[in-house]
Amino acid sequence: MARDAVVLTVDGPHGERAVRISSPDRVLWPRLGITKLDLARYLVNVGQAFVAANGDRPISLQRFPQGIEGEQFFSKNPPRGAPEYVRSVVVRYPSARAHPQLVIDEPAGAVWAAQMNTIVFHPWPSRAERSDDPDELRIDLDPQPGTEFEHAVPAAIELRAVLAEAGLTAFLKTSGNRGIHVFAPIEPSHEFLDVRHAVIAAARELERRMPDRVTTAWWKEERGARVFVDFNQANRDRTIAGAYSPRALPHAPVSCPLEWDELESTDPREHTVLTVPERLRATGDPWARMHERPGRIDVLLRWWERDLADGLGELPFPPDYPKMPGEPPRVQPSRALSTAERARPGGREGWAGQASTRSRS
Repeated sequence: MARDAVVLTVDGPHGERAVRISSPDRVLWPRLGITKLDLARYLVNVGQAFVAANGDRPISLQRFPQGIEGEQFFSKNPPRGAPEYVRSVVVRYPSARAHPQLVIDEPAGAVWAAQMNTIVFHPWPSRAERSDDPDELRIDLDPQPGTEFEHAVPAAIELRAVLAEAGLTAFLKTSGNRGIHVFAPIEPSHEFLDVRHAVIAAARELERRMPDRVTTAWWKEERGARVFVDFNQANRDRTIAGAYSPRALPHAPVSCPLEWDELESTDPREHTVLTVPERLRATGDPWARMHERPGRIDVLLRWWERDLADGLGELPFPPDYPKMPGEPPRVQPSRALSTAERARPGGREGWAGQASTRSRS
C-alpha cells in the first residue's frame, strides 16, 4: 500500500529542517524503480556539495510530476506555499522584463524542490544579489551525431589549456549525458554580453587548434561529426544542468564534477543518483575550492577584439532573443542559399517571373 507521506530531517546552516515528502513511492525513473523518496534522500546525501555549486543563484526547476516519461515544465517563480527558507530574487530577462526567480540557500531547499517533483536544477552563472554579472564562465562541449563522450574528452583537455593561457583555472563535470561542461570562476566584473564574447573567443581559439574535431557552427547542418562548443549557453537566462543535478534519462545519471586526472578514464554512465553519494563520501568534492581564486576575462576579451579586427564578428543568438547588434541573419545556410538561387536570374523564381510576364502580355 502506498505511503501518504514521509518526513525527512535535513541538516543545514540553520539547523535541522523537517521536509515532508508526499507520494514518496511515486516512481520517477521506471527502468531502475527510483522513487521520489529516493531522489529526496539523494539530495540530502549530496546536499552540502549541491548547495556549494548551485546555491545563492537564481535557479529554474525542471519538474516532472509523473516521472521522466511524463509531462514536464519549468518553474522560475517561487510556487505558492514555498517554505520560508526558500527565497527569491528579481532578475532581468532578455526581453527586458523582470521577475522573481527561485534561490536555494540550503539542502532543505533542494529537498523541498524534490517534493515539488523537480528532477533537473538549472542555476544561473551569477549570484542572486548580482545577477547581471556572472561569476562563472561556462562552456558546454556538446558531441554531435557521430561523436560520443570520448570525442569531447580531448577537446576539454585542450580547452583547459586555452583557458589557462587566458589566466583562468578550469573545472569540469559530466553533463549527465554525452557532453562535458567546463567552468572557470571569474570576478563578477562584466555583464552577460561581455562574458558571451569571452566564451566565443575561447571557443574560436579551440576550433583553430582542433578544426577537424571541434566546431562553433551554430547551424546543425554545418557541424558535421564534431564536438560543438555551445557559446549560447553563456547568454542571460540560458542555463545548463547544475553540478550534482540528476538528469531525466532512463539510467538516472547525474551531472558529476570530476578531477581532471579522472577525465580520460571515467564513464559518465556510472555517475548516477545511486552511485554519486558514495563517490562524494569517498573522494570529496572536486569543486570544493572552485571560487577561492577567481580570474578575469580581460585576455579573452582582447582575443575577441583581435578576432573582430580580423573580420570574425558576432555569432547568432538563440531564436527567442530579440535581434542583437551585429548579429548575422537568423537563416540557416541551406535556406539562405535556396532563397538566393530562386531570386537569381535564371533561377526558379526568375523563370517563373518571366513566364508569368509573357502570359500577361
